[in-house]
Amino acid sequence: MSLQIVGAGFGRTGTHSLREALDTLGLGPCYHMIEIIQDPDRKVPQWVAASEGKADWDAIFEGYGSTVDWPSAAYWKEILAHYPDAKVILSTRPAEGWYDSFSETIAWLMATPATLPPHLQPWLTMASDLVTKTTFGGRPTDREHAIAVFNAYEAEVKASVPPDRLLVFQASEGWEPLCRFLDKPIPATPYPRTNTKDDFIHRFKQPA
Repeated sequence: MSLQIVGAGFGRTGTHSLREALDTLGLGPCYHMIEIIQDPDRKVPQWVAASEGKADWDAIFEGYGSTVDWPSAAYWKEILAHYPDAKVILSTRPAEGWYDSFSETIAWLMATPATLPPHLQPWLTMASDLVTKTTFGGRPTDREHAIAVFNAYEAEVKASVPPDRLLVFQASEGWEPLCRFLDKPIPATPYPRTNTKDDFIHRFKQPA
């Protein structure tokens, strides 16, 4: 199986819902940060290697048909170069709303490492290095800076990917634009709505 979809959207742009949608459309299994949390011993070292320029994309995405969310969004160019026939989905939302959600979930988690059980600490270190340090230059709680990074990143994706291979997508749009882009019939079920802020916080406050 070769990767068919590369999700370029930041975390908290509806990536978990998009993951479920792609699975429903037969383009899964879809890789998401959740995959690493569920198997940190094997998958964290793969992404540490990627951060050192030694990614084995075929090993990381073995058995997967698509990928969304961080950490893969941070490497969308490299992944797309490795899978040149893949399409790109830039999941997005209004920048102010994105930052509010990000700051109350991902940024909150990375600022409170004691929240997590010991077996997830290596995952948190990897994710924090990628998101806090690399993506936001150590300033994830600087609202103006983070929003500027978000906007510049999205502009780069839009400028870099040919229009016929790129879908800029908001979850609020539902199935229609996604299915049109992927040439899939619209499912009878509602478009997924998962991993709300409360869902996120509840997940990471669970005991190990």
